[in-house]
Amino acid sequence: MSSYERRLPEAQRRTLRRAQWLQLVWILVLFSIIAAIYLSAGNSQAMKTAWIEDALSLVPPIAFLAATWIEGWEPNARFPLGYVRVSSISYLVSSVALAGVAIFLIIDSTLTLIRTEHATIGSVEIFGTTLWFGWVMIAALLYSVIPPVIFGRLKMKPARELHDKTLWADAFMNKADWLTGLAGIVGVLGIGIGWWWADAVAAMIIAADVLRDGFKHTRAAIHDLMDEMPKTVDDSEFEPLIDQVRAHLNALSWVEESRLRFSEEGRYLAGSIFLVTAEGEPTPERLEQLERDILSLHWRMLDVAIMPRSKLAQPLVGEMGEAGLRPLPKDRVGESGAR
Repeated sequence: MSSYERRLPEAQRRTLRRAQWLQLVWILVLFSIIAAIYLSAGNSQAMKTAWIEDALSLVPPIAFLAATWIEGWEPNARFPLGYVRVSSISYLVSSVALAGVAIFLIIDSTLTLIRTEHATIGSVEIFGTTLWFGWVMIAALLYSVIPPVIFGRLKMKPARELHDKTLWADAFMNKADWLTGLAGIVGVLGIGIGWWWADAVAAMIIAADVLRDGFKHTRAAIHDLMDEMPKTVDDSEFEPLIDQVRAHLNALSWVEESRLRFSEEGRYLAGSIFLVTAEGEPTPERLEQLERDILSLHWRMLDVAIMPRSKLAQPLVGEMGEAGLRPLPKDRVGESGAR
């Protein structure tokens, strides 16, 4: 067992293994969806866009599996904290891939509208019966909608338990995949009733949805790599673990003031604590005990540096205050982080 696996509690190790198997099964299912869309695409712009979107959906699960493998590598002199931050890199790679290809698809669909290209859908003979091929397309699109919604729901719980943003983004995009299928079906039906433009417009709607997801997650991934104040896995609020650390410091009689600087290291938290202490404090033994206590607050606490100071520097505008993890107004800047 690697040091990375030993760092995870047993419950999280089981959750990680379950998430890895879930992603492997999802990749196999996704290949069947990609094949179904490809074989039924014809010359429909919406179907082509849906196929590319499904092919792109391979990036997040593959990035997740690669990241969880690399995370297990042992720390060394070059990377003393190990490779735990690789999950943040996989999150960025997945997000940029989505956003970049979405931009290409929007441009491609716009050019189709400008050139007034008319897609056509023929007929096909199945077991001696002639069918409009659009029904085959619609069947493939319906198949492409149901599994992602199911897998998306299955991935959300382990994503929260592991605080894995790559898995969370993948789950969220899977859950929202019904819009891709619906837009594709509308585009195919539009061709059937003679609305030549419906196909390209449906493709643009699909691409715009992919771009929205890509932009949202790219921004969050960049903020993580820029050491933004840690946030929850869904990026909706600041990480409540920071309040737990602050509450622990506030309960110590020998700590007069404290200020925290934490950032995300993949699924973990690491940072610095600056302290103004009572006279004669702290002893080396007390600092070592404080470090152990803080690291034991939660399995996500990876590393902390505790630095006593004679006084604390002026806090930054918008630094998180002890009353809650939210930006302080400018007229309260001096209160940030102090007991």
